[in-house]
Amino acid sequence: MKRLLAILFPIITLISICNAKSSNTLPMTDTAKNSGDAIVRLHTTEGDITLRLFGDTPRHRDNFLKLVRDGVYDSLLFHRVINQFMIQGGDPESKNAPAGKMLGSGDLGYTLEAEITPAHFHRRGALAAAREGDQTNPERRSSASQFYIVTGKVYSPGQLDQMDRRLQMQNKQEIFDRLAREHRDSIMTLRRNRDQAGLQALQEELVKQTEAIAAKQPVGLSAEQREAYSTVGGTPHLDGTYTVYGEVIDGMDVVDRIQQAKTDRNDRPVSDIRILSAEIVEP
Repeated sequence: MKRLLAILFPIITLISICNAKSSNTLPMTDTAKNSGDAIVRLHTTEGDITLRLFGDTPRHRDNFLKLVRDGVYDSLLFHRVINQFMIQGGDPESKNAPAGKMLGSGDLGYTLEAEITPAHFHRRGALAAAREGDQTNPERRSSASQFYIVTGKVYSPGQLDQMDRRLQMQNKQEIFDRLAREHRDSIMTLRRNRDQAGLQALQEELVKQTEAIAAKQPVGLSAEQREAYSTVGGTPHLDGTYTVYGEVIDGMDVVDRIQQAKTDRNDRPVSDIRILSAEIVEP
C-alpha cells in the first residue's frame, strides 16, 4: 500500500539547517511566570538550568513536576548530545550505566497524550518530550521521562522560505495519504483488475481534493516563528510533531557547554554529564 501511494503522489519530506547564537538568557521569550506555569531547576555537573513548564500543556507539566518530586531525574545523564541540535536526558537506565553503553530506550512504562500546539515551537531553549517515531507511535504520544532541550541553528530568510514550501508540500502529502487510506478498497480493486485508467482517474481526483483541502487549511511558519528562527535559532523541522512543554529561562550557557561535549558514535558524551538533582522553584 505504501508503495502505491508513493507512486500516486511522490512529494518530498521535510529536511533543514544553519548557524547558532549563544547566550545565557533568551531575549525572544517573556520570562514572566504566567498562570499555571511552574519553574524547575536542574542542578547538573555543568551548572544549573532553570526551566519554565507551560501551564497550557498540563499533562506534561504535571508529569514533569511529579518526576521531580519523586527524585526520578536525580543522577540521570544527558545521554544524547548533538551540537547545534539538542541535548537529551531522562532515560532511567542512564543512572548507573557503564561507560560506552548505548542509552535512550529506557522509560517508565507509560506514555503521555500529545499536547502539540502552534503556540509552542522548537525555538532555541525549548523543552520538549522525546517519543517513538510515527510508524510505531502515530498518535505522537510522549515519553514519560525523556526530554530534550533545543539548541539548534539560525536560518536565513531564504532558507525559511524554502522550509515554508516544504511544509506546504508535506501538508499535501499527509492530506493525500489520508484520502488514499479512505479509498483503499477502491485502489485495491483497481489494482487487482489492472485498471490503469481507473487508477489514473482516481489519482487525479484525489490530487484535486488534496489541493482543495490544503487551500482551506494553509500551513507555514508564523511571523513569530520566522522571527525566532532567523534570530535566536532552533529546530523548525520538529514543529508540529513533538510536544513542546517548556523553555529554558536561565542557564543556556550551561546547555551550550553540554551540547559541545565530545561524544561517541551513539552521541553519548564520552565523559558523563549528569543531572545531580532537580528542584521545584515555583509550583
